[in-house]
Amino acid sequence: MGDTDNASAQPLSEREGKTPVELAVFDFDGTSITGNSPVLLVRHLVRRRMLKVSVIARILLWAACYKLRLPQSESWVRGLVFRAFAGKPKGEVDAYLRDFYDNAIACRFRDEADAAMRQHQAEGRVVLVVSATFEPIVARAHERHPFDFQVSTGMEVDEEGNYTCRVLGEPVEGDEKPRAIARFANERYGKGNWVVSYAYGDHHSDRPMLSLAKCAVAVCPDRPLRRTARREGWQIADWE
Repeated sequence: MGDTDNASAQPLSEREGKTPVELAVFDFDGTSITGNSPVLLVRHLVRRRMLKVSVIARILLWAACYKLRLPQSESWVRGLVFRAFAGKPKGEVDAYLRDFYDNAIACRFRDEADAAMRQHQAEGRVVLVVSATFEPIVARAHERHPFDFQVSTGMEVDEEGNYTCRVLGEPVEGDEKPRAIARFANERYGKGNWVVSYAYGDHHSDRPMLSLAKCAVAVCPDRPLRRTARREGWQIADWE
């Protein structure tokens, strides 16, 4: 997670007794960008024959169960995808994923997301992207777009500096998103010194994150999230 010169990102000791920091939180896949970066990455790796057929079959089975909303392990499937990089140096893999972002994802970043992020920054809010996708992908987007910090899914690195197939902690997905936001904000600003003013998401799994916000925005929502948004009075935005 990178630092910025945003005035709200000052040490806790300097913020005591002041108005809580306002966060504007954005999901990445399907919200800030069109499409799903892990799915696009899998297709990319399949085309380059970087995943074994048996691994691809298990990923496809996981995807089928996910669409049926059956309980699935988010860590397990990310470990399968990262078999393409297991045992390779972190720097080499991170560079590969940065190039993947530049070539396959950069063109998908939504102008509306850029505009919303800039507006929140102009109004004094800290813009945070929270994503289940792999950290190097979001970190590359961070270099090119107006958000202050990012919290995303990290993968384990062994003592020799090589990636393994294991997720660090939990994938930043579903119920883990509010927990990840709280860990980030409590560490940076202290408990009680921050609030989620705005949250943007597209998928029904974003409901726990959207529920944190004073103003929740469902961006091109799937059907379950659209129903929730209508019931809760959340904004619905068409960023297609």
